[in-house]
Amino acid sequence: MISSIEQIDLAIKKLNEHLRACRLCPRECGVDRMAGELGFCRAGFCAKVFRYGPHFGEEPPLSGSRGSGTVFFSHCTMRCAYCQNHQFSQDGHGKNIQTEQLGEMMLSLQNAGCHNVNLVTATHFLPDVLNALREAYQRGLNLPIVYNTSSYESRETLELLDGIVDIYLADARYSDDKTAAELSEAPDYVSVSREALRQMWRQVGPLRLDDDGLAMSGMIIRLLLLPGYEAQTLRNLEWIAKSLSTEVAVSVMGQFRPTRPVADHPILGKRIAEDEYKHIADFARSLNFETLFIQEPDSEFPDNLFGQKMRGNL
Repeated sequence: MISSIEQIDLAIKKLNEHLRACRLCPRECGVDRMAGELGFCRAGFCAKVFRYGPHFGEEPPLSGSRGSGTVFFSHCTMRCAYCQNHQFSQDGHGKNIQTEQLGEMMLSLQNAGCHNVNLVTATHFLPDVLNALREAYQRGLNLPIVYNTSSYESRETLELLDGIVDIYLADARYSDDKTAAELSEAPDYVSVSREALRQMWRQVGPLRLDDDGLAMSGMIIRLLLLPGYEAQTLRNLEWIAKSLSTEVAVSVMGQFRPTRPVADHPILGKRIAEDEYKHIADFARSLNFETLFIQEPDSEFPDNLFGQKMRGNL
């Protein structure tokens, strides 16, 4: 929970200023979103949501028994060639909603018994998101706030979320910028994401669970296994252990499947190989992270499923 309404009001004021020459994300497009100009993410001024509801595909301390209260926002600051959610992250499917509606969504997730409010790729809509949070808090919202991010975040934006976000669910996608440029059009991803991860870790620290094993605060770093890019994951795991801490909760995700845009790609058109998966999982275990989630590759992956359930080694 945030420390005060005044804190969130200050963050909203500063984020609205960022919209006039948009610098919400590291791309700093400089467009006037309030005047209807579009930047890299193609997002308009108002928040746009593709789907919301209880979600059981997150890590066990987030999904629990009643689900993570997930809000999937349309558009994205990344452009990953293999994105499993490309229909709304890149194609822009979804519905524009008003602040009041977004606040109602958050309260409905709490009323449905969800364990948290999980904001998926919300960076480009943060002014609206925080306005909605403010209204929802005043009407009784008391769930932990999860910020679900690619980690392609600016330090300035993250600093405004300090004390507002309870749990960072963050990616470590790449360990070299050439690959980041080729696969996600983010040529500065490594340095930007690692600075962002340091900032998130400083804000929330290790994962803290309640008596029922549900996440109350802290950080989880996810590493999506991509076929043929094993070395990227190994280097990121090593960086997390040495440059952050083995207290960081780490989640190794084997859910990758080729989506239509990369179906014919010579590397990404395949599933993760068993030997790649085993090598990465064994290496992650060897680093002695205090909390490690391992998700095995699944041969059955419905097209409409966002994530898979994970087995936790706590």
